Amino acid sequence: MLAFHGAPTDDLCYLLETVEPAGLREATDNEILQRLGDDAGKYSVYLCGHTHLQRTRRLPDGSLVVNPGSLGWPAYSDDLPYPHHVEAGTPHARFAVLRKATTGWQVSHRAIEYDVETAVAMADRNGRPDVAQALRTGRT
Repeated sequence: MLAFHGAPTDDLCYLLETVEPAGLREATDNEILQRLGDDAGKYSVYLCGHTHLQRTRRLPDGSLVVNPGSLGWPAYSDDLPYPHHVEAGTPHARFAVLRKATTGWQVSHRAIEYDVETAVAMADRNGRPDVAQALRTGRT
């Protein structure tokens, strides 16, 4: 198992998504393998984050890539490399549980409610209405 933030050699890389001028789309297997670089094929599980989008992807070699989601920032906008939005669509805190079974790794994605309004109030106090909006709705 290998864990990293964006990709093994780039914290700011989206591993499972690709940003194009038209917006965000799911990455192809070839794009993911290229971003994994020298680590491709070396592990049965890759744990990534950065996009805050909860997702599991099985690669052609059978390995899994798991993004557990976000515990407290379900949506954001970015300008690089092109303007785009990343949205979970709900305010829930998200995480993943991995369990090793005789048949391989099992992934269970979880979403739980929490005191969103307290987090929204903190974002408002800190002058971040964009974060307050994301926390409340899961949208930008």
